[in-house]
Amino acid sequence: MGWEKLVRFVTPYTPGEQPKEAGIVKLNTNENPYPPSPAVAKALAAFDADTLRRYSDPTAQDLVRAISKSYDVPEDQIFVGVGSDDVLAMAFQTFFNGEAPVLFPDITYSFYDVWADAFGIPYRQIPLEEDFSVDCGKYIGAEAGGIVLANPNAPTGLALPLDELERVVRAHQDCVVIIDEAYVDFGGQSALPLAMRYENVLVVQTTSKSRSFAGGRIGFAFGNKQLIKYLNDFKFSFNSYTMGSVSIAAGAALFSDEAYYRETAEKVIRTREAAKERLAELGFSFPDSKTNFIFAKHKNVPGAELFEKLKERKIFVRHFQGKRISDYLRITIGTEDEMERLFVALGEIL
Repeated sequence: MGWEKLVRFVTPYTPGEQPKEAGIVKLNTNENPYPPSPAVAKALAAFDADTLRRYSDPTAQDLVRAISKSYDVPEDQIFVGVGSDDVLAMAFQTFFNGEAPVLFPDITYSFYDVWADAFGIPYRQIPLEEDFSVDCGKYIGAEAGGIVLANPNAPTGLALPLDELERVVRAHQDCVVIIDEAYVDFGGQSALPLAMRYENVLVVQTTSKSRSFAGGRIGFAFGNKQLIKYLNDFKFSFNSYTMGSVSIAAGAALFSDEAYYRETAEKVIRTREAAKERLAELGFSFPDSKTNFIFAKHKNVPGAELFEKLKERKIFVRHFQGKRISDYLRITIGTEDEMERLFVALGEIL
């Protein structure tokens, strides 16, 4: 077919499975096992469906105002998008337009290289250390047209301290440094102070993990006023109405209930720490996760085999094919009952 020569071919990101059958234990996509704040249900019940005949607010002002109040950050230093993937993809296109490569780890969120390939952005992947930690020194001395660090990192779960991130930022003030904080509420240290202090830092967060709102698709970012202006300029250049009215209303309500999300995040953390002990007893090793998942490898049984045998028992975890990580499983932290089913199944398999 002649038209195919005009197609931009890319290798797409592969999301985790979304099985629909009943009775499964779904521990493969890092979703929160608890429902969102009751304030969301209240906002949805009060939502006037007649308003859906009109376009949504392109500035999502109610949502931005709620985030501003929650984080004590001025509204003009906040950007919102349809999930953090949307925010990150727009940030890649807005800020990474030089000839020098954008730097990010070789084992990290696997959308980064997909976006770089799709948008024609040069990039270089910096290998993690043997223990999966990030050596910031490898970034400080490197040529960079931008830097992206997930902190805590995924799928490894490890977190960098703020002073290490600041070393990277200080060394690269001529390009934008993006800190992807999808999992920061489960034990990481937010780089928000760096975004307030430095002109070139963009901190990206999401409501999909700690706030139990993955289906609502809300991501947000903090940065210098000029960074945020450039992001909005890019957004409004191709789609003004990116977020629906329902998500805006529910999202604004979500940020009104800080106590609830902090309570559920603490429950996940407690379950995670208990799960580490159980996994170690079963012969697994893993980095010290500061996220809502554990990246675990068994001393005797290959990851692919464990993945398939768990799946046969209707327990879904995530398995990756990467060279250095093919024996690892990424196990999302579920409820205590869901984790117990996992441990019973692992005991049978092992």
